[in-house]
Amino acid sequence: MSQSSLDDDELFGEAANEMRTDVEESLAKAREALPEADSVWDVEADNTLGVLNSLKTALDVGDAEDHLRDAKKWYTMGERADAFEDADDLAEEIETIANLIDDVDDAREQVGDLTATIPQLRSTLEEFEGEDGADAEADGDADAEAEA
Repeated sequence: MSQSSLDDDELFGEAANEMRTDVEESLAKAREALPEADSVWDVEADNTLGVLNSLKTALDVGDAEDHLRDAKKWYTMGERADAFEDADDLAEEIETIANLIDDVDDAREQVGDLTATIPQLRSTLEEFEGEDGADAEADGDADAEAEA
């Protein structure tokens, strides 16, 4: 084997190691950018809408999607170049983080729906209570007139 091809193999090996490191670093950054469990569970507010808004904020995945995209990009490059000897662990980690981001995004969307629904529901209930109170008052007036 010529010195040139030996150098090329060595360079390719270094590049493969750097790609794997890039994937691992991007995955670590994605994990760090995900919300912490306590921030989702422990929210403080004075009312339901405040709790929902706090929860929606806590469910923000931040830069996790960007970091995951970087990891996927470098992983795909490495796979296509056949640069990784064993990349099953990277593929599993990418899938795990992608699924977690999807779950958090789904929960955030559901909380957003509730955040939009709760004020309208409260308003509707207040209107209903107002009508019920007016009906009861009118019934009370009619009963008083009947007794007189």
